[in-house]
Amino acid sequence: MSGELLVFSVLALIAILGGILMLNLTKVMHMVLALVFTFLSIAGLYVMLSAEFVAVVQVLIYSGAVTIIMIFGIMLTKHNDETETSGSVLQRFLILIGVIAFGVVLYTAVYNLDFTGSSLSQQPALYEENTKQIGLTLYSKYIIPFELTSVLLLTALVGAIILAKKDDGTEEAKSDE
Repeated sequence: MSGELLVFSVLALIAILGGILMLNLTKVMHMVLALVFTFLSIAGLYVMLSAEFVAVVQVLIYSGAVTIIMIFGIMLTKHNDETETSGSVLQRFLILIGVIAFGVVLYTAVYNLDFTGSSLSQQPALYEENTKQIGLTLYSKYIIPFELTSVLLLTALVGAIILAKKDDGTEEAKSDE
């Protein structure tokens, strides 16, 4: 067993366990922590693929910013842990079938992927200045979707704060009556 295979296996196991824990834990903060472990292990997988820029973005944006926004959302909204509904056996079985079907489709898509096409020879070298290539493409070809995404995220954050403040005001009005 090579060192690369061992590191991949450990990172993949952490990513899978983090996802499973995130779905099965009951406390929201524990779920966010499991999600952080998943994000960080995926960043490690990106490093193994020589995609250092994507790995850094994964750590900064997902492990940092998205997790902080989730924590703010948890703190700003009223979350009641006691009202947890468990799905029926049929619902869990259908979810399991869906997950297995998704895995089979993903496996067949990756297995049937052709890496020997002539279009690969026309592509620029991926390992040469990949950060520069991403930056030039992002800020030239995809500048409008990039800016629209930032406006959408800002709007979602302001909307979450307004909804949280609206809930506080209605409860104060109910307690005064």
